[in-house]
Amino acid sequence: MEARAYLRYVRIAPRKVQIVLDLIRNQPVDKAMAILKYTPKAACEPLAKLLKSAIANAENNHSMNKDDLYVSECFVCPGPTLKRIRPRAQGRAFRVFKRTSHITLVLKEKE
Repeated sequence: MEARAYLRYVRIAPRKVQIVLDLIRNQPVDKAMAILKYTPKAACEPLAKLLKSAIANAENNHSMNKDDLYVSECFVCPGPTLKRIRPRAQGRAFRVFKRTSHITLVLKEKE
């Protein structure tokens, strides 16, 4: 039995999210929440919200015990990239890529 939560179209680059996901993978949910709370990265705030959502899904939809949950899977996929223009010298324009992410978090109960 597993509980999933998705976060789509987050305005943060996937490689920045991946760093934080590597910290919480295979951790119990209370430890993962503590890691997200005290890690100074921009991705921690939406990930903490996503983890709370996954815990709520596990408790309400699947009747799982919160104390036995751990982060079994977490991964990020690139979403659509927003292309913007940055003015440069002598009338030139440079492309700026504002990347988005789709994040998936899977919780399972310890055996």
